[in-house]
Parts: sequence; structure tokens; C-alpha cells
Amino acid sequence: MEPDIAHGKLPAPHQRSRSSTFTAVLLTLFLLTFLLLLHLRLSSVLFSNAGATAEANAAAGSCGDTCRIVLVESIPEGMAFGNGSMPNPSTFSVWMKLLGMTTRRLDIASFYWTMTNKDTQTQEPSADQGERVLQELLQLPQRGIAVRIAVSRPSAKSPLSDLRALEESGAAVRVVDMPRLTGGVLHTKFWLVDGTHLYLGSANMDWRSLTQVKELGAAVYNCSCLAGDLGKIFEAYWALGVPGASIPVPWPANYSTTFNAETPLELKLNGTDAAVYFSSSPPALCAVGRTQDLGALLDVIDAAEDFVDVAVMSYLPTTEFSHPARFWPAIDNRLRQAVFERRVKVRLLVACWHHSRATMFPFLKSLAAIADNRTRYSVEVRLFLVPATAAQAQLPYARVNHNKYMVTEKAAYIGTSNWSGDYFIQTAGVALVVNQTGSRTSTVRDQLQVIFDRDWSSQYSADIGDTERWQSRCGSH
Repeated sequence: MEPDIAHGKLPAPHQRSRSSTFTAVLLTLFLLTFLLLLHLRLSSVLFSNAGATAEANAAAGSCGDTCRIVLVESIPEGMAFGNGSMPNPSTFSVWMKLLGMTTRRLDIASFYWTMTNKDTQTQEPSADQGERVLQELLQLPQRGIAVRIAVSRPSAKSPLSDLRALEESGAAVRVVDMPRLTGGVLHTKFWLVDGTHLYLGSANMDWRSLTQVKELGAAVYNCSCLAGDLGKIFEAYWALGVPGASIPVPWPANYSTTFNAETPLELKLNGTDAAVYFSSSPPALCAVGRTQDLGALLDVIDAAEDFVDVAVMSYLPTTEFSHPARFWPAIDNRLRQAVFERRVKVRLLVACWHHSRATMFPFLKSLAAIADNRTRYSVEVRLFLVPATAAQAQLPYARVNHNKYMVTEKAAYIGTSNWSGDYFIQTAGVALVVNQTGSRTSTVRDQLQVIFDRDWSSQYSADIGDTERWQSRCGSH
């Protein structure tokens, strides 16, 4: 007798029918589940292979993105350049464009926030641009866009209304306590959009940076290779924005980079071959592989064979904010060495305004004094004076050339730091270094050269020896 499981009997015919149907359903479910898991596994493998390929390309120093770079300027209201000079896109227009392009996330590294008249206790119509940018930023979280802001620890007198409004809108804000961590500040100024587009330059999150201060930066579009690398610097700031955070020694591997002065990222910028990398300061914030900002700056000077043109707000071979102040001739010595040993021509364009340090001018005169008819060394130093009406002169911390860049016959260096010791020793900053030698088409280096030459030869530029023209306007008296 053939027993069944329970009673030693065969199932009845209707039982066999239900059993067969149940078995078929189980087999179908099993097959569907198997196929789904197989699909997910294959997708995972393909994604991993794609990621590995991308990492391999990055490790090899190449990038397949079609990257586009645009130089961006803020020209203070009331300033005009003659000789048919073509204006570059404004900082305001580029920031608004980036806001309109954002679909997933926006990360901003910033020194401080004063985007409204209320922040500066003014009633200036030109603050409208900053207020419009802020309003657009406040709308992003409502569209499901993740907004993260890393900002330097505000001083006791700093306005906080913008940051509080951003937090209330749904943005995440972290304060990086650089005074405690390094003794400096977070002086960096950059945007990252969807891990694909970026802005880096001299402009602060300040309405005056759009209409009342002369600024220069660069916007890079459709360049995930570069944006991803700059994102590592932002993530370092973000990690340090946690209360009680300390600087890791060493930084974990995910903060490291393969793009640096020795092995720059090779890509197409505006269709032209370029070698590009980001440098960072201070040294304590540089993960493995990251070129320190001072090192990048000196490398650009050292590589120059013909000329070095510099436009910067302040230039001092000393520290500015440490007590007591220290002599710090790292950059000044390297410029003098380039002039003396390689006969490189140096032109230095420094800002002149009420807040210029009086100690800066003797050093500038000393550098200019290297030029001599007998030695034929070529060094020129000029001061840039932004004009101001009586009303504009009353605006706090405005009407100044805030640029921070250098251009040689080989490279463009666009940074966020002034050229004195504190900015490279203690303060957080970033620079974009672009080398495009050998190209027959117009490059970002060529475009930066045009900007420098325009400013150098403009009516707003005064020779350091022409003290009657600038002395009453530069520095406190």
C-alpha cells in the first residue's frame, strides 16, 4: 500500500488538482524572484564596472566629460572700461543660472552671509541682486533639492538672519570653527551643483560682491570629474562642521585625490586640451595627494619663463592677523628669484582702498625698485583704485578690487586667498590651476590675460611711484 504523508492514503482527485495549482504558482513565483535577483545582480555588476572604469580613468588622470569653463566678473556700478572691451558674464547672472540648473543638490562653501540691505543696515538699490539670489536659494528645499552650506564661524557682530532663514527653509547649515581648529577662518568661496557644475572665485555671499566690489571667478559646466574632486574639499569642511570636530591625521582615504601639480586631471576645456587641478590651504586640511595652495602658487611662478602677472587685493610678505605679526617672504622671494635668475617680467596689480594696510606699500615699493636701467630687470607694481561717488563711499567694505588670480604664459591660477602669510598657513582657501600650453585656440589663460591687460592699462590703475595719485586713498591715516 502506498501511504500518504498523514494517513497512508493517496490524495483524493480534487486534492491533487489544488495541489498541482499551488505547486505551479510556487514555481512561477520562484522563477520570477530568481529572474529579478539575476537582473539586480547584473545591474550591480554593470554599475560597479562603470564605477571602476570611471575610477580607473580618474586614476589615469583623464576625464571624458565635455567641460566648459567661463570667466565670471563683478564690475562695480559706475565703472566702465573703454577701448571696446567685451564684458564677461556677471557673477549675478552665473549664480542665477546655476540656481536654475540645480535639480538635486547644491553645496556652498562660504566665509560669511550678508545678502540683504538688512544685513548691512543700508538702503542701497543695488542690494536687489543679492536679495534675489537669497530668495531663489530659499526656494530650493521646497523643490526637493538638498542644500548644504559650510560657513566660517561668525564673529559676535556678524548678521545671522540669512543663515537662519536658510535653515528654516530646510537647508542644512554647518559652522566650521576654523579659529579653534587652525587659528584662521573659512575663507573659501565656491558652489557645487548636482556634482556636475561649479563656481569658484573671489566673490563672497554678499550683495556687495555682485554690484559694489570688483570680483573674478570661474564657472565650470558639465564637468563631473572636476566637480567631484572639489566635492572632496567640501566634504572635509562638512565633516569639520560637527560640534567638537577635530582635524583627522591623516585624513581618511575617501578625501584623497590623484589630481595635483604632479598629476593634473587631463580633460577638454571648451574643446581644448587642458591639465587642471585644485589646490587647498591650510596644509592641515589637505588630504593625501592634494597640492597645498602655497605650493601650487609657487609652482606656477617657478614654471614661468616669460612673465608673471598678478592681480590681488592685498600683497604682504608678512602675516596680517597673527600677533605679533611675522615676516613671511615665501611668495615675495620667489618672484624676486624669477626676475633675477630667469629674467621673468613681473607685473603686480594690488588693490588700493581705505582698508589697505599701511605696511604693504613699503614692500611694494621695494619690489618695484628691483627694476633698474642698468640691470634691465622688469618689475612693475601698480595700484587699482575703484571710483566711488559720495554715496558709494559710505557703503561699508565696498568699492575695491577683490581679485585673487595670476596668469603666466603657461597657466591660469584663480584663487580665493589674498597673498599674505595667514591665508596659506591657517586659513581655508582653494585655487583652480589650469595649464593650456600649446593651444592655437583661445584658452581660459588667454581670456584671463585679456582681463589683466584691460585692468592694468585702464584709468583706474596707478603706478606705485605716483604717490600723489593714490596716497590719500590707500590705507588708514
